[in-house]
Amino acid sequence: MSEQEIPVPEPDEVTAFYWDAAREGRLELQKCKACDLYQYPPDVACVHCQGTDLVPTAVSGRGTLYSYTTVDRAFHAGFADKLPYVLALVELDEQPGLRLLTNIVEADPGQLKMQMPLEVTFETRRDITLPQFKPAKEQA
Repeated sequence: MSEQEIPVPEPDEVTAFYWDAAREGRLELQKCKACDLYQYPPDVACVHCQGTDLVPTAVSGRGTLYSYTTVDRAFHAGFADKLPYVLALVELDEQPGLRLLTNIVEADPGQLKMQMPLEVTFETRRDITLPQFKPAKEQA
């Protein structure tokens, strides 16, 4: 990786399902068979009940803006031409408190509002596809 390239995650055996699904345009999270709750980020045990029977499960990719910040400094040279960008916590519709750390794209940072509806979109960086979120299209 050159110094100017944006860094990408390095999948491992716990997170591979997440990155594989993203590459195929799906958002999948672990769901615990014991307590029937989702969790993010992927881990070896359930953060709710410590169960270890976790199943990759597709989710809708819809949620709301829980919190965000607009980043206006490049803390890595690869992000210099991406400024400003929005780093956010998105709460998914599937479960209260189920939040993903992600970027908000295709949006003016000044127009973002707490609880605004969002939907997943995907960005490919080299060999990794990252789930990102954008304002949801109006529903009929």
